[in-house]
Amino acid sequence: MKTIEFEGQLRSNLGKSSSRELRKEGRIPCVVYGNGENLHFTTTALEIRDLIYTDELRKASIKLGDKTVEAIVKDVQFHPVTDKILHMDFQAIVAGQTLKTEVPIRLVGSSKGQKVGGTLVQKMRKLKVLIQPESLCAYIPADVSPLDLGKSMRVRDIQVTEGIEIMTNSSIPVASVDIPRALRSAQSKGAAEEEA
Repeated sequence: MKTIEFEGQLRSNLGKSSSRELRKEGRIPCVVYGNGENLHFTTTALEIRDLIYTDELRKASIKLGDKTVEAIVKDVQFHPVTDKILHMDFQAIVAGQTLKTEVPIRLVGSSKGQKVGGTLVQKMRKLKVLIQPESLCAYIPADVSPLDLGKSMRVRDIQVTEGIEIMTNSSIPVASVDIPRALRSAQSKGAAEEEA
């Protein structure tokens, strides 16, 4: 799992007007919680872009003055029009304390259905999990090798390592192999010819 290191400036002025001023200066108000105290700080979009614009879960190593905090991104608020980052929440990683977060799903393998012309469709991108700090991972692999044409893989079919408990509903589909229209029409023509 990749760790992104960046520096934050602790702040004492809290509230809407203070946050607005910080955003005008190009800084992003942030908070890290979960280690017994809430630490409010600011950073720049350039420093944290590798934490947000990725398809993996990444750790953050935040240097705040003489203190360094290990954390994961908990929430990001974007401006509805400009898509600029307005605020970020981080959850501190504390040994022995379970984290509740979302981990990306990565489909691995080549399904049986794809080999005969089917299209693999990923229907879910992230899983809600309870995870121990030592079990943190960049993504959860989902093996799609056994999927045949017209079949789907559900959350319950995903195997996870020890220290990870999936909280997402087990019956939700994660991926499926769709039958292309051309293949479907060829199958129906073949069936019609057999009947005749």
